[in-house]
Amino acid sequence: MAEKIIMLACSAGMSTSLLVSKMQAAAKADGVDYKIFATSSADIDHQLGSDEKPDVLLLGPQIRYMANDVKKKTDKAGIPMDIINMSDYGMMNGENVLKTAEKLLGDA
Repeated sequence: MAEKIIMLACSAGMSTSLLVSKMQAAAKADGVDYKIFATSSADIDHQLGSDEKPDVLLLGPQIRYMANDVKKKTDKAGIPMDIINMSDYGMMNGENVLKTAEKLLGDA
């Protein structure tokens, strides 16, 4: 079973799929076992209320306008949240985005 669950959210959950693959490769190279997945912004509420809720949520930069509303929900659920750095997102830098998640988790 994965140590931690990292959720990425974007408009439809599609553009973050490649980033998830890059993050999984970076995690494997670092010898850590995370469940990393992407979902749509419409699915955030469902995921936060699920039995396997994420340990951290990263928002795609294209939905940064939702950050305040999502932050209220993640605070209530006790889950750290941040917005993915636009440069890291554009370059699909899975290693840097993984480091951001780990900092939020307190693992870095």
